[in-house]
Amino acid sequence: MNYQDLAVHTFTTKPWSIDECIEGYARRGIGGISIWRETVEGEDLCSVARQVRDAGLRGISYVRGGFFTGKTERERRDALEENRQLIREAEILGLPSLVLVCGATVGQSPRENYEQIRDAIGTLADEAASHGVRLLIEPLHPVYAGDRSAIVSLRVANDLCEYGLLGLCGHGGRCLSCLVGSNAEEQIQRCAKNGWLDAYHICDFKPDQTHLLLDRGIMGEGCCDLYGIDEMMRDVGFEGFREVEIFSSKWWECDQGEFLDEILYAYDKVYQLL
Repeated sequence: MNYQDLAVHTFTTKPWSIDECIEGYARRGIGGISIWRETVEGEDLCSVARQVRDAGLRGISYVRGGFFTGKTERERRDALEENRQLIREAEILGLPSLVLVCGATVGQSPRENYEQIRDAIGTLADEAASHGVRLLIEPLHPVYAGDRSAIVSLRVANDLCEYGLLGLCGHGGRCLSCLVGSNAEEQIQRCAKNGWLDAYHICDFKPDQTHLLLDRGIMGEGCCDLYGIDEMMRDVGFEGFREVEIFSSKWWECDQGEFLDEILYAYDKVYQLL
C-alpha cells in the first residue's frame, strides 16, 4: 500500500531511535514524519534533517513547544527562552512548524492561564516567522485543562489566532474536544477560511482506557467519529497529511514494527476507502 498521505509522530513509536523511525516509516511507504524533541535529544540535527530528506520523507512539525504558564515571571520567561530554542531547532531540522501544547498551571484560574498563553505566543510569533517556523496551537481535551493546557476547544484556539497568530493544529480523535461538539463544522470552517488549519492528528478514544494520557487507541478502536471528522476536514479543502499520534504504554512494550503495521492495517480500514 501507498501511505504518502500519512505521517507518523516519532513519539508514537517512542522506543525507536530517530534512525529507526526514519527507516521504519520510509520502508512502509509512509509519506511524512513529525519529530518529537525527545527523539532527537543529543543528536546532530543537521544530520537528522539530511536523513529525513534522503529517506524521501516530508518533515511536518517539531513537537512540542508551549507550556507557557507559570506563577512567577521567571517561570514564564524561562518558558519563552525554551521555546526560542525549539524554534531554532525546528529551523535546523527543516521542519516548517512547531506544535504548541500551551500549558496550564495548577492554582491559576483559566483566565490567568489563557492570558499568559496569549501574551507568550504574541511575543514569539514574529520571532518564529523570522526563522521560517509557523506556530501551531494545539487544543486539548478539557480533562487536561487544569494542568496541561487552557486551550481546550477549537473555538478558543481560533480566538487566539484572531490576535494575529500563525496556525492551528487540530486533533481528529483523542484530543480535540470540539470535534465531537455541536459547533465542530462551524469552527473547522472558520479555521480553514482564515488559513489557520495546518495539521490534523488522528487516533481514537477508547471507552475502556486504563490511563487518560497513555492509553490512546488506534484508529477504529474507540468511539470517535473518524469518518465524519475526516469528511469535515476534506470538505474545507484540507490537503495535508493525516498524522498519527498515539500514546500507548501497552504498545510501547511491544515490537514497534508490529505496532506500526497494526496502525497501517487500521488506517487502511478507516481511511483508504474514503
